[in-house]
Amino acid sequence: MKIQIIKYFKQLSITRKVILILITILVIGYIFCLPRQLFHVPYSTVVTDRNGELLGARIASDGQWRFPPRTTTPEKIKQCLITFEDRHFYHHWGVNPVSISRAAYQNLKNKRIVSGGSTLTMQTIRLARNESRTFGEKFIEMILATRLEFRASKEKILSMYISHAPFGGNVVGLDAAAWRYFGHPAEELSWAEAAMLAVLPNAPAMIHLSKSRQLLLNKRNRLLKQLYARKIIDNSTYELAISEPLPDEPHPLPQTAPHLVSRFYQERNGKYSISTIDRGIQTQIENAAERWSNEFNRSDIRNLAILVIDIRTNQVVAYCGNVKFERKQAGNQVD
Repeated sequence: MKIQIIKYFKQLSITRKVILILITILVIGYIFCLPRQLFHVPYSTVVTDRNGELLGARIASDGQWRFPPRTTTPEKIKQCLITFEDRHFYHHWGVNPVSISRAAYQNLKNKRIVSGGSTLTMQTIRLARNESRTFGEKFIEMILATRLEFRASKEKILSMYISHAPFGGNVVGLDAAAWRYFGHPAEELSWAEAAMLAVLPNAPAMIHLSKSRQLLLNKRNRLLKQLYARKIIDNSTYELAISEPLPDEPHPLPQTAPHLVSRFYQERNGKYSISTIDRGIQTQIENAAERWSNEFNRSDIRNLAILVIDIRTNQVVAYCGNVKFERKQAGNQVD
């Protein structure tokens, strides 16, 4: 077989040999054009209890609340995101020619960029590259997007996008956004909450909770109306969703077992860790420590620690390194 190929190549004209060599180089370049690891960014340290309930987190080294990447995308945010950003997400190979053509026409007509025409796959590439938005960069995104479609499944691409999309301020990714804006996990988002988060990455610097709230509300409600029109949600769900107000301000992240979270931050910085802690028992122990601390303060005893171990499994179920962690005085943050 190899000999036949060599003979065939020798019989070709010089022009055809050059063309074949160029095609081979282009194919090889296309195969290896996509980095093995798309995103090179630091992540927040996230610690949960044994049941996956969030105990606490520490901000990433670049000052962003960016939780470690997800492997799946909740159904509500998936439906909202695809409806708002890329309705043909499951039917294209990274580039939608119709959207690109429409965007090019609108941009030429208005003599400025008014539409990008990017698919969610192209947006994932743009988030990974973090380059200036130019026509040349758009072409590179299109090439890399088609290559990404060969490497990863649609669900993987969607999870990569939603894990690194900007949600305003220093909030990056769905998990951080769900906790910061609504105070609960992404799996518990309502339709109204999911719709708000779906429209935020489109222009996170222009619309936010602290500015252009009415514009944000209008975009959210238009998306909810589209979901209703496409029969993704029923009428009662739609009416309830549009009546939900926007959150007033970001929520603080949970601060349960803060000394343990700090320990994980030192030992497993930037990782997602599931501890053996039982959040219910931990809360009881922290309340007990607070009561006893107030009692011991009369004797000028200002530090107190409690460790609870399940002797049947030899696992730590409650870890109270000290009391009044948030006060940052008198050694309270010393474990």
